[in-house]
Amino acid sequence: MKPFVFYLLGILFLFTSCKKTDYKKVIHDPELYRATVKKLNDIVLENNFPPVTASRNYVYANIAAYEVIASGDPAHYRSLSGQIRHLPAVPAASKDTAVDYQFAALLAFCTVGNAVTFPEGSMDVYVDSLKQKAKDAGMPSDLFEGSVNYAAKVAKFILKWSKGDNYAQTRSASKYVVKQQDGRWIPTPPMYAQALEAHWGEIRPMVLDSTAQFIPPDPPVFNIKDHNSPFYKQAVEVMQIVDSLTKEQKHQADFWDDNAFKLNVVGHASFATKKFSPGGHWMNITAMATRAKKMDFGTTVSVYAETSIALFDGFINCWYLKYRSNYVRPETIITKYINADWRPYIQTPPFPEYSSGHAVISSAAAEVLTSRIGDHFAYTDSSEMEFGIEPLSFKSFREAARSASMSRVLGGIHFKNACLIGTKQGAEIGQLVVKKLQLKVK
Repeated sequence: MKPFVFYLLGILFLFTSCKKTDYKKVIHDPELYRATVKKLNDIVLENNFPPVTASRNYVYANIAAYEVIASGDPAHYRSLSGQIRHLPAVPAASKDTAVDYQFAALLAFCTVGNAVTFPEGSMDVYVDSLKQKAKDAGMPSDLFEGSVNYAAKVAKFILKWSKGDNYAQTRSASKYVVKQQDGRWIPTPPMYAQALEAHWGEIRPMVLDSTAQFIPPDPPVFNIKDHNSPFYKQAVEVMQIVDSLTKEQKHQADFWDDNAFKLNVVGHASFATKKFSPGGHWMNITAMATRAKKMDFGTTVSVYAETSIALFDGFINCWYLKYRSNYVRPETIITKYINADWRPYIQTPPFPEYSSGHAVISSAAAEVLTSRIGDHFAYTDSSEMEFGIEPLSFKSFREAARSASMSRVLGGIHFKNACLIGTKQGAEIGQLVVKKLQLKVK
């Protein structure tokens, strides 16, 4: 009997030992971080966050997670403190505190994500599930508590730092004044909504020296009477493109529509449909790319953080230019001067035309992903399937960015010039992010 008893004790010991290390397989899985970003993405979608404010949700949450990872593994990851000039040194964990940095990174992401979204506590149930997952996988109690406490410390620090970005001040800033002036933006149907985030260009950027660092030439001057003028020609070009769209072009326009709140009007009834914002779409692309490259947890977090920084700065720079130019949308010009019955293929968003936000942020994100993953990374983007839109395949991130850019012309909501200029503008921002930031230690 004794050998049998020893055998049972041995099996019990092995089971207990394995259980104590199982948590690493569960918690250190980069797929769990991707799922956590996707959870925030879903909350952003459900609560109608506009594209620019959504980019703020992503950037602070991802930076919080990354700073935890960098603190736990300084041999492989460099803190963003000092690289982002206004980010102070992030507090380290106490030397006598046991921390699982991957678990703490997940919790820090959620805590910051919770604080910068609404309604308050949107991620609480998800956080509880993460904690239960760690416990069920056998994470020791001292490690669990140390990780929870360190995540809270970093999240508190990042949130305090975030309050200096001028976001709160812009909540009470003056509203955009609509002027019936030739060539100036005015609200468009069917919502006729007021100008969205007219003061976003005043938000503190991460890497840009100033919000006005990359400012392209002014767009064509309003001149509707001369049919040979660049202004008139660009309007006719958009009208003709939309009027002759192929099935493939409609697919491209729908695929990159990324309208966080589309108002549908049927007779006297109206209802809204929602999709991921442009930044959310690129968060999904980041998930697909890091998964395909089989990146580990820390590297995955670092790619998300760098991409979200490019998106954030891209929106700030683009919005500064939009409300500097106050440029009119194609729909306004075409319906007023050329064809009153004309409509764009997709819905015109409520802010000035020049330059294209999709073009800027897509190109900025593409530069970061190209730097981190490769120039000829072919992939199929299936992230829009949850909205009933078939996937599109691309040979590179830059090709995807060009597709996103030109989709706005196909949709009839941008002049081609704004998209070409925006692509160049975004590339310069993305390249600056790549140049200034070194997240992984070489």
